[in-house]
Amino acid sequence: MSFTLHGIAVSSGIAIGHAHLVSHTSIEVAHYVLPKKFLAEEIARFDAALQATRDEMESLRSNRPVYAAAEFDAFLELHQMILDDPQLSVAPRDMISTEGCNAEWALKVQTDTLIEQFNEFEDAYLRERQTDVRQVSERLLKQLQGQPGHQLPAERQDAQTILVAHDLSPADLIQFKPHQFCAFITEVGGATSHTAIVARSLNTPCVVGLHYARELVREDDMLILDGEQGVLIVNPDKAILAEYKLRQSAWELERKKLKRLRTARANTLDGSAIELHANIEKPEDIVEAKENGATGIGLFRSEFLFLNRDHLPDEEEQFIAYRTAAEGMDGEPVVIRTFDLGGDKQLNGTQRVANNPALGLRAIRFCLAEPQLFRTQLRALLRASHYGNIKLLIPMLSGVSELNQTLQFIEATKQILDDEGIPYDHDIKIGGMIEIPAAALALKVFVKKLDFLSIGTNDLIQYTLAIDRTDEDVAHLYDPLHPAVLELMSHVISTANRFNMPVSVCGEMAGELAYTRLLLGLGLRQFSMFSAQVPSVKQRVLTTSLTEITALTQKIMRADDPMKIRDLLAKLNA
Repeated sequence: MSFTLHGIAVSSGIAIGHAHLVSHTSIEVAHYVLPKKFLAEEIARFDAALQATRDEMESLRSNRPVYAAAEFDAFLELHQMILDDPQLSVAPRDMISTEGCNAEWALKVQTDTLIEQFNEFEDAYLRERQTDVRQVSERLLKQLQGQPGHQLPAERQDAQTILVAHDLSPADLIQFKPHQFCAFITEVGGATSHTAIVARSLNTPCVVGLHYARELVREDDMLILDGEQGVLIVNPDKAILAEYKLRQSAWELERKKLKRLRTARANTLDGSAIELHANIEKPEDIVEAKENGATGIGLFRSEFLFLNRDHLPDEEEQFIAYRTAAEGMDGEPVVIRTFDLGGDKQLNGTQRVANNPALGLRAIRFCLAEPQLFRTQLRALLRASHYGNIKLLIPMLSGVSELNQTLQFIEATKQILDDEGIPYDHDIKIGGMIEIPAAALALKVFVKKLDFLSIGTNDLIQYTLAIDRTDEDVAHLYDPLHPAVLELMSHVISTANRFNMPVSVCGEMAGELAYTRLLLGLGLRQFSMFSAQVPSVKQRVLTTSLTEITALTQKIMRADDPMKIRDLLAKLNA
């Protein structure tokens, strides 16, 4: 019987293959009391399982496949931190000793307690991290119970296989990827889950939140997975199967065509040159950026050098990272944002309690409050500027006072390097991120003092609409096409153009095909996005005439009805 299930699309593409079901990851845990003479032995058994789990994770790290995303290391570090949390590594031992229970039950009780703590978080992203806690705990439970690992299906010569699971950890995803799985399906999870992030980075079709999939889908069922629409078709008839095979072929052909655009210049039909840059998190991401045809790095998120570690990177480590990025781009621009820490990105040991972290001590505010930390980064950045075309970007500016203090920090650091005889680019360009409405409205002050601007649409939308897009209760109200958002963006772009100041967009809007022509119509000539998005955006640029889109763009800017705006946008993209 053929039927359809709907879930959350997290990684696009079309996959056709036979189902392979993974057993539910939760393990039934029995509770029993042990005689006192066996407690020491039970604690030793727990310690052995704990060490075996640590060894397993270390093995995953050392044998990470070359295709694994760079983020995988960070995910694994998080799982290791969870495993070393006293709630999982120490509390069960104490419970075994005091209550005389078995190790499995002690671990289950402590896991449930830890998950409850995560459930109390207001932030949706943080709440979802309970999944990571559960995955780590289940890995440890399997060690305690001596359960065999997952049995891979027999390789097929005639068809591919789609993995169907209740849940998958990022480590599972990495391990399963080489074994002929062309797509992944899970019953739980969301768009911000680590599994979703890894699936996107592996460029593998994936749909999550397909409730009861394991109950409804049988082993070896024929499946069609539409990673664009979040649809799973089970046992399709011949007509539907033929239709999706055609769609799959078209999709794969389109991907191949996009690869051919790597060396093409991003010029519009009427000859305007458009710069397409990449956003990166680590120097090694430059390889992928160049492979996808990016002509520069529009945003190097330097804070990722600071996260998920016990010790902060010193000046030399930062210098090497920035220099590597600069040299890797062979003279093309590399825009490095000073660390945007605070909010949801905290340094180990510096967590602060804030009623509203997004409005608290973060980004440049944090830098100015931690002068030694900031000065170290500035020294590393300036030193690295001697080896390539580095530009410095200041995040979350709101007023001239913050800007003046930052510029004073930079000048003071330059003077120290001069005194020490250390070379650097004396004419290094300084830019500011426009991601707060106050900065957009008071733009002239920034235009006078800076060399370039970069619009951070993610925060600009969030702050303009007073909507936390990670909050599932209000996420539907997060609207890049809101007239107020469009007005602010238009104001920033037109003002920058009037003063002949370079301006780019580095938020998610830059990589969304739906907004490419709209941004071009507003006067934007530089985009910065995830590397994988560059080819498709380039194709959209190559098929766009600025002359033809001007009138429709103006109509969109005059409209105030959301439905009318979307209708006009559809015409713009037709």
